[in-house]
Amino acid sequence: MNLQEIGQKSKAAASYLGQLGVSRKNEALYAAAQAILDGEPEILTANQDDVIRAAASGMSPAMLDRLELTPARVQAMAEGLIQVAALEDPIGEVISMKQRPNGLMIGQKRVPLGVIGIIYEARPNVTADAFGLCFKAGNAVILKGGSDALESNKAIVGCIRRGLSRCKIEEDSLQLITDTSREAVRQLMRLNQYVDVLIPRGGAGLIRTVVENSTVPVIETGTGNCHIYVDETADFNMALDIIDNAKTQRIGVCNACESLVVHKKIARQFLPLLKKRLVEKQVEIRADREACELLPGFVLATEEDWGQEYLDYVVSLKLVDSLDEAIAHINQYNTGHSEAIITSDYHAAQKFLNEIDAAAVYVNASTRFTDGAEFGFGAEIGISTQKLHARGPMGLKALTATKYIIYGNGQVRA
Repeated sequence: MNLQEIGQKSKAAASYLGQLGVSRKNEALYAAAQAILDGEPEILTANQDDVIRAAASGMSPAMLDRLELTPARVQAMAEGLIQVAALEDPIGEVISMKQRPNGLMIGQKRVPLGVIGIIYEARPNVTADAFGLCFKAGNAVILKGGSDALESNKAIVGCIRRGLSRCKIEEDSLQLITDTSREAVRQLMRLNQYVDVLIPRGGAGLIRTVVENSTVPVIETGTGNCHIYVDETADFNMALDIIDNAKTQRIGVCNACESLVVHKKIARQFLPLLKKRLVEKQVEIRADREACELLPGFVLATEEDWGQEYLDYVVSLKLVDSLDEAIAHINQYNTGHSEAIITSDYHAAQKFLNEIDAAAVYVNASTRFTDGAEFGFGAEIGISTQKLHARGPMGLKALTATKYIIYGNGQVRA
Protein backbone atom coordinates (compact mmCIF):
# COMPACT_ATOMS: atom_id res chain seq x y z
CA MET A 1 0.00 0.00 0.00
CA ASN A 2 1.46 3.38 -0.96
CA LEU A 3 1.50 6.46 1.29
CA GLN A 4 -1.38 8.14 -0.54
CA GLU A 5 -3.63 5.13 0.11
CA ILE A 6 -2.56 5.00 3.74
CA GLY A 7 -3.29 8.71 4.08
CA GLN A 8 -6.72 8.40 2.48
CA LYS A 9 -7.70 5.47 4.70
CA SER A 10 -6.45 7.27 7.80
CA LYS A 11 -8.43 10.41 6.95
CA ALA A 12 -11.59 8.35 6.54
CA ALA A 13 -10.90 6.53 9.81
CA ALA A 14 -10.35 9.85 11.62
CA SER A 15 -13.78 11.09 10.52
CA TYR A 16 -15.28 7.88 11.87
CA LEU A 17 -13.37 8.04 15.16
CA GLY A 18 -14.34 11.63 15.79
CA GLN A 19 -17.94 10.53 16.19
CA LEU A 20 -17.23 7.37 18.20
CA GLY A 21 -18.58 7.34 21.76
CA VAL A 22 -16.41 6.68 24.79
CA SER A 23 -17.96 3.29 25.56
CA ARG A 24 -17.12 2.00 22.08
CA LYS A 25 -13.59 3.38 22.28
CA ASN A 26 -13.03 1.71 25.63
CA GLU A 27 -14.48 -1.56 24.35
CA ALA A 28 -11.98 -1.46 21.50
CA LEU A 29 -9.05 -0.69 23.82
CA TYR A 30 -9.90 -3.69 26.01
CA ALA A 31 -10.18 -5.87 22.92
CA ALA A 32 -6.83 -4.64 21.64
CA ALA A 33 -5.23 -5.35 25.03
CA GLN A 34 -6.59 -8.89 25.02
CA ALA A 35 -5.41 -9.41 21.45
CA ILE A 36 -1.88 -8.42 22.51
CA LEU A 37 -1.98 -10.91 25.38
CA ASP A 38 -3.33 -13.62 23.09
CA GLY A 39 -0.62 -12.81 20.55
CA GLU A 40 2.27 -12.82 23.02
CA PRO A 41 4.04 -15.86 21.46
CA GLU A 42 3.78 -14.26 18.00
CA ILE A 43 5.06 -10.92 19.29
CA LEU A 44 7.99 -12.41 21.22
CA THR A 45 9.05 -14.58 18.28
CA ALA A 46 9.03 -11.59 15.94
CA ASN A 47 10.90 -9.50 18.49
CA GLN A 48 13.57 -12.14 18.94
CA ASP A 49 14.22 -12.02 15.20
CA ASP A 50 14.69 -8.24 15.48
CA VAL A 51 16.98 -8.51 18.51
CA ILE A 52 19.21 -11.14 16.93
CA ARG A 53 19.54 -9.09 13.77
CA ALA A 54 20.22 -5.86 15.72
CA ALA A 55 22.84 -7.49 17.96
CA ALA A 56 24.62 -8.91 14.92
CA SER A 57 24.73 -5.43 13.39
CA GLY A 58 26.45 -4.03 16.50
CA MET A 59 23.56 -2.23 18.23
CA SER A 60 24.60 -0.84 21.63
CA PRO A 61 23.39 -2.50 24.85
CA ALA A 62 21.24 0.56 25.66
CA MET A 63 19.48 0.38 22.31
CA LEU A 64 19.08 -3.39 22.56
CA ASP A 65 17.38 -2.86 25.92
CA ARG A 66 14.91 -0.51 24.24
CA LEU A 67 14.28 -2.99 21.45
CA GLU A 68 13.88 -6.18 23.45
CA LEU A 69 10.46 -7.36 24.59
CA THR A 70 9.86 -9.81 27.43
CA PRO A 71 6.63 -11.39 28.67
CA ALA A 72 6.53 -8.68 31.34
CA ARG A 73 6.89 -5.92 28.74
CA VAL A 74 4.17 -7.44 26.55
CA GLN A 75 1.95 -7.58 29.64
CA ALA A 76 2.80 -3.93 30.33
CA MET A 77 1.74 -2.96 26.80
CA ALA A 78 -1.66 -4.58 27.34
CA GLU A 79 -2.00 -3.03 30.79
CA GLY A 80 -1.17 0.36 29.28
CA LEU A 81 -4.14 0.09 26.92
CA ILE A 82 -6.41 -0.86 29.82
CA GLN A 83 -5.14 2.13 31.81
CA VAL A 84 -5.89 4.43 28.88
CA ALA A 85 -9.42 3.00 28.70
CA ALA A 86 -9.87 3.96 32.35
CA LEU A 87 -8.87 7.57 31.73
CA GLU A 88 -11.47 10.29 31.29
CA ASP A 89 -12.27 10.93 27.64
CA PRO A 90 -11.25 14.51 26.79
CA ILE A 91 -13.26 14.70 23.57
CA GLY A 92 -16.31 16.94 23.81
CA GLU A 93 -15.15 18.60 27.04
CA VAL A 94 -16.33 22.21 27.09
CA ILE A 95 -13.38 24.19 28.45
CA SER A 96 -15.12 27.55 28.78
CA MET A 97 -18.40 29.27 28.00
CA LYS A 98 -18.94 33.01 28.37
CA GLN A 99 -21.70 35.35 27.34
CA ARG A 100 -20.78 38.42 25.28
CA PRO A 101 -22.62 41.77 25.72
CA ASN A 102 -24.52 41.06 22.48
CA GLY A 103 -25.91 37.85 23.94
CA LEU A 104 -23.67 35.41 22.04
CA MET A 105 -22.48 32.45 24.13
CA ILE A 106 -18.91 31.69 23.06
CA GLY A 107 -17.10 28.63 24.33
CA GLN A 108 -14.37 26.14 23.49
CA LYS A 109 -14.51 22.37 23.41
CA ARG A 110 -11.93 19.67 22.85
CA VAL A 111 -11.87 17.85 19.51
CA PRO A 112 -9.48 15.30 17.99
CA LEU A 113 -6.43 16.50 16.08
CA GLY A 114 -7.40 14.12 13.23
CA VAL A 115 -4.60 12.01 11.74
CA ILE A 116 -1.38 11.75 13.74
CA GLY A 117 1.82 10.43 12.19
CA ILE A 118 4.46 9.10 14.57
CA ILE A 119 8.04 8.39 13.48
CA TYR A 120 10.01 6.49 16.08
CA GLU A 121 13.08 4.33 16.53
CA ALA A 122 13.58 0.84 17.91
CA ARG A 123 11.08 0.87 20.79
CA PRO A 124 8.23 -1.51 19.93
CA ASN A 125 6.31 -0.72 23.12
CA VAL A 126 5.72 2.75 21.60
CA THR A 127 3.52 1.02 19.01
CA ALA A 128 0.88 0.09 21.57
CA ASP A 129 1.21 3.29 23.62
CA ALA A 130 0.85 5.50 20.56
CA PHE A 131 -2.19 3.64 19.31
CA GLY A 132 -3.93 3.70 22.70
CA LEU A 133 -3.54 7.40 23.35
CA CYS A 134 -4.29 8.51 19.81
CA PHE A 135 -7.34 6.25 19.59
CA LYS A 136 -8.81 7.32 22.96
CA ALA A 137 -8.45 10.96 21.87
CA GLY A 138 -10.37 10.16 18.66
CA ASN A 139 -7.39 10.25 16.29
CA ALA A 140 -6.32 7.87 13.56
CA VAL A 141 -2.59 7.10 13.70
CA ILE A 142 0.02 6.26 11.09
CA LEU A 143 3.13 4.65 12.57
CA LYS A 144 6.59 4.62 11.02
CA GLY A 145 8.82 2.61 13.33
CA GLY A 146 12.52 1.98 12.97
CA SER A 147 13.64 -0.80 10.65
CA ASP A 148 15.35 -2.54 13.59
CA ALA A 149 11.93 -3.22 15.14
CA LEU A 150 9.97 -3.91 11.96
CA GLU A 151 8.96 -7.50 12.71
CA SER A 152 8.00 -6.63 16.28
CA ASN A 153 5.89 -3.68 15.13
CA LYS A 154 4.16 -5.75 12.44
CA ALA A 155 3.21 -8.37 15.03
CA ILE A 156 1.91 -5.81 17.55
CA VAL A 157 -0.07 -3.87 14.94
CA GLY A 158 -1.50 -7.12 13.59
CA CYS A 159 -2.75 -8.06 17.05
CA ILE A 160 -4.28 -4.63 17.71
CA ARG A 161 -6.05 -4.57 14.35
CA ARG A 162 -7.49 -8.03 15.09
CA GLY A 163 -8.81 -6.67 18.38
CA LEU A 164 -10.44 -3.74 16.58
CA SER A 165 -11.97 -6.06 14.02
CA ARG A 166 -13.57 -8.18 16.73
CA CYS A 167 -15.36 -5.05 17.96
CA LYS A 168 -16.33 -4.04 14.45
CA ILE A 169 -14.20 -0.90 14.81
CA GLU A 170 -12.45 0.54 11.76
CA GLU A 171 -9.08 -1.27 11.55
CA ASP A 172 -7.52 1.59 9.61
CA SER A 173 -7.62 3.62 12.81
CA LEU A 174 -4.10 2.17 13.11
CA GLN A 175 -1.77 1.77 10.16
CA LEU A 176 1.90 0.83 10.00
CA ILE A 177 4.26 1.89 7.21
CA THR A 178 6.39 -1.18 6.50
CA ASP A 179 8.51 0.43 3.80
CA THR A 180 11.88 0.97 5.53
CA SER A 181 13.31 3.36 2.93
CA ARG A 182 14.15 7.01 3.59
CA GLU A 183 11.82 7.90 0.74
CA ALA A 184 8.87 6.58 2.77
CA VAL A 185 9.80 8.90 5.64
CA ARG A 186 10.19 11.81 3.22
CA GLN A 187 6.73 11.17 1.74
CA LEU A 188 5.14 10.95 5.20
CA MET A 189 6.69 14.29 6.15
CA ARG A 190 4.94 15.86 3.15
CA LEU A 191 1.54 14.20 3.46
CA ASN A 192 -0.17 17.48 4.41
CA GLN A 193 -3.37 16.55 2.61
CA TYR A 194 -4.04 13.74 5.08
CA VAL A 195 -1.77 14.06 8.15
CA ASP A 196 -2.56 16.80 10.68
CA VAL A 197 0.54 16.52 12.87
CA LEU A 198 3.80 14.55 13.03
CA ILE A 199 5.46 13.47 16.28
CA PRO A 200 9.06 12.21 16.07
CA ARG A 201 10.32 10.02 18.94
CA GLY A 202 13.96 9.05 19.01
CA GLY A 203 17.46 10.43 18.91
CA ALA A 204 18.58 13.94 18.12
CA GLY A 205 19.29 13.09 14.47
CA LEU A 206 15.79 11.77 13.81
CA ILE A 207 14.10 14.68 15.54
CA ARG A 208 16.24 17.26 13.72
CA THR A 209 15.54 15.63 10.36
CA VAL A 210 11.78 15.72 10.90
CA VAL A 211 11.74 19.28 12.26
CA GLU A 212 13.88 20.60 9.39
CA ASN A 213 12.20 18.72 6.54
CA SER A 214 8.55 18.19 7.40
CA THR A 215 5.85 20.30 5.77
CA VAL A 216 3.36 18.69 8.17
CA PRO A 217 3.22 20.50 11.56
CA VAL A 218 5.55 18.84 14.09
CA ILE A 219 5.35 18.37 17.85
CA GLU A 220 9.00 18.06 18.83
CA THR A 221 9.80 15.43 21.43
CA GLY A 222 13.33 16.19 22.50
CA THR A 223 16.41 14.37 23.56
CA GLY A 224 17.28 14.34 27.23
CA ASN A 225 20.53 15.86 28.46
CA CYS A 226 19.11 15.90 31.99
CA HIS A 227 21.10 17.49 34.83
CA ILE A 228 21.19 17.00 38.58
CA TYR A 229 22.68 19.89 40.56
CA VAL A 230 23.97 19.02 44.04
CA ASP A 231 23.75 22.23 46.06
CA GLU A 232 26.01 23.11 48.97
CA THR A 233 23.20 22.28 51.44
CA ALA A 234 22.34 18.91 49.89
CA ASP A 235 21.88 15.80 51.99
CA PHE A 236 24.65 13.54 50.66
CA ASN A 237 22.78 10.25 51.07
CA MET A 238 19.73 11.65 49.31
CA ALA A 239 21.88 13.03 46.51
CA LEU A 240 23.70 9.72 45.98
CA ASP A 241 20.46 7.72 45.93
CA ILE A 242 18.80 10.10 43.46
CA ILE A 243 21.83 10.24 41.15
CA ASP A 244 22.19 6.45 41.24
CA ASN A 245 18.53 6.01 40.32
CA ALA A 246 18.47 8.71 37.66
CA LYS A 247 21.65 7.48 35.98
CA THR A 248 21.62 3.70 36.31
CA GLN A 249 18.05 2.43 36.75
CA ARG A 250 17.65 2.46 32.97
CA ILE A 251 20.37 4.08 30.91
CA GLY A 252 18.73 4.15 27.47
CA VAL A 253 15.83 6.49 28.23
CA CYS A 254 15.46 10.23 27.68
CA ASN A 255 14.78 11.05 31.35
CA ALA A 256 17.99 9.43 32.61
CA CYS A 257 20.54 11.78 34.17
CA GLU A 258 23.43 12.53 31.80
CA SER A 259 25.08 15.51 33.54
CA LEU A 260 26.01 16.34 37.13
CA VAL A 261 26.71 19.77 38.55
CA VAL A 262 28.22 20.02 42.06
CA HIS A 263 28.89 23.03 44.28
CA LYS A 264 32.61 23.47 44.94
CA LYS A 265 32.07 23.95 48.70
CA ILE A 266 31.11 20.29 49.09
CA ALA A 267 33.24 18.80 46.30
CA ARG A 268 36.09 17.54 48.50
CA GLN A 269 33.69 15.61 50.75
CA PHE A 270 31.06 14.60 48.18
CA LEU A 271 33.08 13.55 45.14
CA PRO A 272 34.73 10.47 46.74
CA LEU A 273 31.28 9.22 47.78
CA LEU A 274 29.90 9.93 44.31
CA LYS A 275 32.80 8.17 42.61
CA LYS A 276 32.44 5.10 44.83
CA ARG A 277 28.69 4.81 44.18
CA LEU A 278 28.93 5.26 40.40
CA VAL A 279 32.04 3.14 39.88
CA GLU A 280 30.17 0.28 41.56
CA LYS A 281 27.67 0.58 38.69
CA GLN A 282 30.43 0.80 36.03
CA VAL A 283 29.65 4.46 35.27
CA GLU A 284 32.46 6.50 33.70
CA ILE A 285 32.67 10.06 35.05
CA ARG A 286 33.90 12.75 32.64
CA ALA A 287 34.77 15.69 34.84
CA ASP A 288 36.15 19.21 34.46
CA ARG A 289 39.84 19.86 35.20
CA GLU A 290 39.27 21.02 38.78
CA ALA A 291 37.36 17.87 39.71
CA CYS A 292 40.03 15.71 38.04
CA GLU A 293 42.70 17.43 40.15
CA LEU A 294 40.69 16.89 43.33
CA LEU A 295 40.17 13.18 42.78
CA PRO A 296 42.14 10.79 40.56
CA GLY A 297 40.24 8.39 38.35
CA PHE A 298 37.94 10.78 36.51
CA VAL A 299 38.20 11.21 32.74
CA LEU A 300 38.87 14.80 31.65
CA ALA A 301 35.72 16.15 29.97
CA THR A 302 35.71 17.98 26.65
CA GLU A 303 33.38 20.78 25.61
CA GLU A 304 31.24 18.23 23.74
CA ASP A 305 30.54 16.33 26.95
CA TRP A 306 28.50 19.15 28.49
CA GLY A 307 25.76 18.83 25.85
CA GLN A 308 25.86 15.08 25.35
CA GLU A 309 22.98 12.62 25.72
CA TYR A 310 25.08 9.49 26.30
CA LEU A 311 22.38 6.80 26.72
CA ASP A 312 25.23 4.81 28.22
CA TYR A 313 27.12 4.26 31.49
CA VAL A 314 28.76 7.69 31.20
CA VAL A 315 28.02 10.96 33.00
CA SER A 316 29.58 14.43 32.86
CA LEU A 317 30.55 16.35 36.02
CA LYS A 318 30.95 20.13 36.37
CA LEU A 319 31.97 22.01 39.54
CA VAL A 320 30.47 25.46 40.11
CA ASP A 321 30.97 28.31 42.57
CA SER A 322 27.31 29.22 43.00
CA LEU A 323 23.69 28.41 42.29
CA ASP A 324 23.68 31.14 39.64
CA GLU A 325 26.59 29.48 37.84
CA ALA A 326 24.83 26.11 38.05
CA ILE A 327 21.64 27.54 36.53
CA ALA A 328 23.59 29.29 33.76
CA HIS A 329 25.48 26.08 32.92
CA ILE A 330 22.33 23.96 32.85
CA ASN A 331 20.36 26.44 30.75
CA GLN A 332 23.24 26.65 28.28
CA TYR A 333 23.60 22.91 27.72
CA ASN A 334 20.26 21.32 28.56
CA THR A 335 17.75 20.08 26.00
CA GLY A 336 14.67 21.47 27.76
CA HIS A 337 13.67 18.07 29.16
CA SER A 338 14.13 17.46 32.91
CA GLU A 339 16.44 19.09 35.48
CA ALA A 340 16.81 18.55 39.23
CA ILE A 341 18.32 20.23 42.27
CA ILE A 342 19.24 18.46 45.50
CA THR A 343 19.13 21.00 48.30
CA SER A 344 17.96 21.73 51.85
CA ASP A 345 17.62 25.45 51.09
CA TYR A 346 14.04 26.52 50.28
CA HIS A 347 15.13 29.71 48.56
CA ALA A 348 17.67 27.84 46.39
CA ALA A 349 14.95 25.38 45.42
CA GLN A 350 12.53 28.17 44.45
CA LYS A 351 15.19 30.01 42.45
CA PHE A 352 16.04 26.80 40.58
CA LEU A 353 12.35 26.12 39.85
CA ASN A 354 11.81 29.65 38.61
CA GLU A 355 14.94 30.10 36.48
CA ILE A 356 15.62 26.71 34.90
CA ASP A 357 14.17 26.52 31.39
CA ALA A 358 12.88 22.96 30.99
CA ALA A 359 9.65 21.02 30.63
CA ALA A 360 10.04 19.42 34.08
CA VAL A 361 12.04 20.81 37.02
CA TYR A 362 12.52 18.76 40.20
CA VAL A 363 13.50 19.47 43.78
CA ASN A 364 14.99 16.50 45.64
CA ALA A 365 13.68 13.84 43.26
CA SER A 366 14.92 11.75 40.34
CA THR A 367 14.47 12.94 36.76
CA ARG A 368 13.23 9.43 35.95
CA PHE A 369 9.73 10.50 37.00
CA THR A 370 9.21 12.51 33.80
CA ASP A 371 6.83 9.98 32.34
CA GLY A 372 3.17 9.97 31.40
CA ALA A 373 2.27 7.09 33.71
CA GLU A 374 4.13 8.63 36.66
CA PHE A 375 2.37 11.95 36.05
CA GLY A 376 -1.02 10.23 36.06
CA PHE A 377 -1.67 10.46 32.32
CA GLY A 378 -1.69 6.71 31.68
CA ALA A 379 0.63 6.00 28.75
CA GLU A 380 2.39 8.86 26.99
CA ILE A 381 3.01 9.76 23.37
CA GLY A 382 6.36 11.36 24.19
CA ILE A 383 8.00 14.16 26.14
CA SER A 384 7.57 17.46 24.35
CA THR A 385 10.46 19.89 24.84
CA GLN A 386 8.93 22.66 22.76
CA LYS A 387 6.75 25.46 24.09
CA LEU A 388 3.85 25.58 21.62
CA HIS A 389 0.80 23.32 21.93
CA ALA A 390 2.30 20.81 24.37
CA ARG A 391 5.23 20.68 26.81
CA GLY A 392 6.40 17.79 28.98
CA PRO A 393 4.79 14.32 29.04
CA MET A 394 2.04 14.24 26.42
CA GLY A 395 -1.13 12.50 27.52
CA LEU A 396 -4.62 12.52 26.07
CA LYS A 397 -5.28 16.26 26.23
CA ALA A 398 -2.06 16.97 24.32
CA LEU A 399 -3.55 14.94 21.44
CA THR A 400 -6.58 17.18 21.10
CA ALA A 401 -7.25 20.56 19.57
CA THR A 402 -10.03 22.96 20.49
CA LYS A 403 -12.71 24.64 18.47
CA TYR A 404 -14.96 27.53 19.34
CA ILE A 405 -18.66 26.85 19.68
CA ILE A 406 -21.00 29.83 19.50
CA TYR A 407 -24.70 29.92 20.44
CA GLY A 408 -26.82 32.82 19.26
CA ASN A 409 -30.46 33.79 18.97
CA GLY A 410 -30.44 35.75 15.74
CA GLN A 411 -27.50 38.14 16.24
CA VAL A 412 -26.08 39.91 13.18
CA ARG A 413 -22.96 42.07 13.16
CA ALA A 414 -23.46 45.81 12.72
